[in-house]
Amino acid sequence: MQHWARRLEQEIDGVMRIFGGVQQLREIYKDNRNLFEVQENEPQKLVEKVAGDIESLLDRKVQALKRLADAAENFQKAHRWQDNIKEEDIIYYDAKADAELDDPEGEDVERGSKTSTLRLDFMEDPNFKNKVNYSYTAVQIPTDIYKGSTVILNELNWTEALENVFIENRRQDPTLLWQVFGSATGVTRYYPATPWRAPKKIDLYDVRRRPWYIQGASSPKDMVIIVDVSGSVSGLTLKLMKTSVCEMLDTLSDDDYVNVASFNEKAQPVSCFTHLVQANVRNKKVFKEAVQGMVAKGTTGYKAGFEYAFDQLQNSNITRANCNKMIMMFTDGGEDRVQDVFEKYNWPNRTVRVFTFSVGQHNYDVTPLQWMACTNKGYYFEIPSIGAIRINTQEYLDVLGRPMVLAGKEAKQVQWTNVYEDALGLGLVVTGTLPVFNLTQDGPGEKKNQLILGVMGIDVALNDIKRLTPNYTLGANGYVFAIDLNGYVLLHPNLKPQTTNFREPVTLDFLDAELEDENKEEIRRSMIDGNKGHKQIRTLVKSLDERYIDEVIRNYTWVPIRSTNYSLGLVLPPYSTFYLQANLSDQILQVKLPISKLKDFEFLLPSSFESEGHVFIAPREYCKDLNVSDNNTEFLKNFIELMEKVTPDSKQCNNFLLHNLILDTGITQQLVERVWRDQDLNTYSLLAVFAATDGGITRVFPNKAAEDWTENPEPFNASFYRRSLDNHGYVFKPPHQDSLLRPLELENDTVGVLVSTAVELSLGRRTLRPAVVGVKLDLEAWAEKFKVLASNRTHQDQPQKCGPSSHCEMDCEVNNEDLLCVLIDDGGFLVLSNQNHQWDQVGRFFSEVDANLMLALYNNSFYTRKESYDYQAACAPQPPGNLGAAPRGVFVPTIADFLNLAWWTSAAAWSLFQQLLYGLIYHSWFQADPAEAEGSPETRESSCVMKQTQYYFGSVNASYNAIIDCGNCSRLFHAQRLTNTNLLFVVAEKPLCSQCEAGRLLQKETHSDGPEQCELVQRPRYRRGPHICFDYNATEDTSDCGRGASFPPSLGVLVSLQLLLLLGLPPRPQPQVHSFAASRRL
Repeated sequence: MQHWARRLEQEIDGVMRIFGGVQQLREIYKDNRNLFEVQENEPQKLVEKVAGDIESLLDRKVQALKRLADAAENFQKAHRWQDNIKEEDIIYYDAKADAELDDPEGEDVERGSKTSTLRLDFMEDPNFKNKVNYSYTAVQIPTDIYKGSTVILNELNWTEALENVFIENRRQDPTLLWQVFGSATGVTRYYPATPWRAPKKIDLYDVRRRPWYIQGASSPKDMVIIVDVSGSVSGLTLKLMKTSVCEMLDTLSDDDYVNVASFNEKAQPVSCFTHLVQANVRNKKVFKEAVQGMVAKGTTGYKAGFEYAFDQLQNSNITRANCNKMIMMFTDGGEDRVQDVFEKYNWPNRTVRVFTFSVGQHNYDVTPLQWMACTNKGYYFEIPSIGAIRINTQEYLDVLGRPMVLAGKEAKQVQWTNVYEDALGLGLVVTGTLPVFNLTQDGPGEKKNQLILGVMGIDVALNDIKRLTPNYTLGANGYVFAIDLNGYVLLHPNLKPQTTNFREPVTLDFLDAELEDENKEEIRRSMIDGNKGHKQIRTLVKSLDERYIDEVIRNYTWVPIRSTNYSLGLVLPPYSTFYLQANLSDQILQVKLPISKLKDFEFLLPSSFESEGHVFIAPREYCKDLNVSDNNTEFLKNFIELMEKVTPDSKQCNNFLLHNLILDTGITQQLVERVWRDQDLNTYSLLAVFAATDGGITRVFPNKAAEDWTENPEPFNASFYRRSLDNHGYVFKPPHQDSLLRPLELENDTVGVLVSTAVELSLGRRTLRPAVVGVKLDLEAWAEKFKVLASNRTHQDQPQKCGPSSHCEMDCEVNNEDLLCVLIDDGGFLVLSNQNHQWDQVGRFFSEVDANLMLALYNNSFYTRKESYDYQAACAPQPPGNLGAAPRGVFVPTIADFLNLAWWTSAAAWSLFQQLLYGLIYHSWFQADPAEAEGSPETRESSCVMKQTQYYFGSVNASYNAIIDCGNCSRLFHAQRLTNTNLLFVVAEKPLCSQCEAGRLLQKETHSDGPEQCELVQRPRYRRGPHICFDYNATEDTSDCGRGASFPPSLGVLVSLQLLLLLGLPPRPQPQVHSFAASRRL
């Protein structure tokens, strides 16, 4: 077998030496040494420069934020509250007006003209990926808030003055994107104006539930939610509680910690979490699923619930926010005030706020619930119906904002958010936030107001930050990344969410973006702590197509980005320390002719392809006016047309990219001239030869082979290119086959196996790898050749039949009925086989071809397995169940139906609308995914977790013999690595019977729930919360702590009251579901 292995190695090496042209390409580079310079990447200087550029970018946004926040506070302070203000008094652009004119069922809806709504013209703006109007702001008001209320109209009145500040900010910094003021009343005013993106169902967008608003409106939280599940809580009340808890969880961010427990006579956690855990997306999902399993039974025991909650908050042996501490209790009512518990745990300092929620329609005395909240610096809320849930589960943020407001300028600090999806289509963004405070004085004693007015935000698109990072000088495997205090990536080449839910931030941990190891944990911790550092590590990386694992050396360098919570890192392979920079001679640059007149440019023209080979150019931003296209033929056409107009030193072009492209065009053409053109590819059964370069050129010879070329025209995004740079020797890449697809069709000799290798160039003491060359083997012809090379004859000898009883050795050619001979690559994929019926399975994971043999190779350490999780995958939505739809026999009115009613603008009608809207529609969403209601019309898939499994070569390098023990069906096999390749040569006896079946190794990506969350929270990853905390102020006035009626009216009473209002009769005072609206008199 070792003889066969040497023959295979020699054949591969010979073909690559003749046709690959590695040595010849080195000589070509040296012959053209006058046309380029060798530049050095200095990691420390690079990373510090990029960090400084990002800091400057964000600082410009910070200055704009401060101007906006100061102006907002002054405008509101100068505003005079108007009790008798009317809708027609306020003129503004309602961003949802156009969407509300359209019937969701497809029918036209007539509606009376709204004199308060402006009609605007919009123009397409590529920076916003939207149509915008720079002369006006737009206003978005949540569906469940009445636009005509006095509070909202006054809010619209004073915020109108922000329009001029928005416009001035943009004049000073034209790169500004969305500027937004999110009001604590729910009003969003943003600039520039653009129509709202209408969702498929009811629009549940509320700015107060957006990640950026929550982060800006309060300091981090430690929250314990306790839910009364005594026997009196049943039916609709229990459903209301479950939904309320889920909505409450959505008000928490990754800076917060939470636990949820149910109680009757005893208290117990609803999930496997026994202590406070980070309120990240996956932990909140566990809570939401666990809450649905709550069952009502037993008697109410407030004492058990509160003692459990206080014990949770006093546990100092765990990671937590260590800032605002609070207990949220949901109950249907009770008599016990549990004063002894508060005296034991919370008085006199009252460091834990208590918020109580009376849920459902009942006749209990709610005075004890009010007392609990008022004596513990909290607030009392009522949730009589589904319509009150969203507003009352978020109003507690106003209470938490009091210490911030009272702290004044000290609390006016800009915070930068996690990455999240912009609701207006900008893509992935981060937002700088600044709280806006109420500066008015209340009462005769000129008491300072303690209400937060809202949060000011300015978006920064991730793409704008990426533009500040070096791209092509770092090589195909070098990159820049950035993380926040949670360890989540802000920048990373692997940050590619397949689908996003704009309700949730995009939280990809650095250790999930890469393959985790101890060195990376250490780097992550140092970055979170704001340190500088440099470390060279040996680590594992996943190939671009996620089929392979390579063990590589990487240099990590990192620095903090000052004035932010971010840290920036740079990753460079040793071979990317240097790079080439084309240096077109002064004589060429002095010739003010179009680039198309340069000598080497002619080899980019399609007219030269027949003799020089087909050229693919990487779709890079060579010039500002170049139209990018996914079709490379069209892109090349656009490129050539532009080059007819611009000169080599044109300022509208990126000279580095453009000159390197021209340089590599000429260098690869010389390879054709010196090596490829005079060789007969058919002699060695080759379909094509090719070269790809850092400069963005991929040249495939002959021209006809380009018809079947499926690799990415951007070398930096081509798996073969990146793997060749990371591996010494020849890298085989069989055609990708999915086990669910039909086998390869070997027609017209077009199916091939790529073999590539990097060109290492040494210039003085500087070593770099500027190109990759290779060949494409004819699969069928090389399968026949493989059998000959793994046999006991030369090409001239005749095959000799050998059997088990013969004196000659068996081989892979004549004994193919008894022996299985295969070449498998380092990922475990079949490359070649001596079995004709397996040729169409080339490219499949070998376990799908011979599960028994692949398992033996794994068990004998020829292969090692690496499992990881992809948290950015997209999965097809699950079919809706019956619970997700209203009864077919019941007419469910749409929003448009209500908008068509003549009495729409009255407060009475609005109140009735809320009851009908939520009673008839929203109740069906008790167990539905809220994202479905708010998702964009284009959403067809949902985010999910996929488990990935890759295999790579283990520790065995030498030839190895082993027996697969299956009793009478045992099999002998030999395996040996082929030197200078990524191939394993395996010769095995064919299985004699089917009893030797064993477990099949799986490589295919599978749907998963991810790692067990209950275990992960026991060893949380290192993180740091924001360095500021405002949870206490001695001057805080806690007297406003919620009031509610002890006997809320039934629906019948409510409808009667609406009729009285319509008839003009003065009704009795209404109970307040929440009293913050009344306290917002501005």
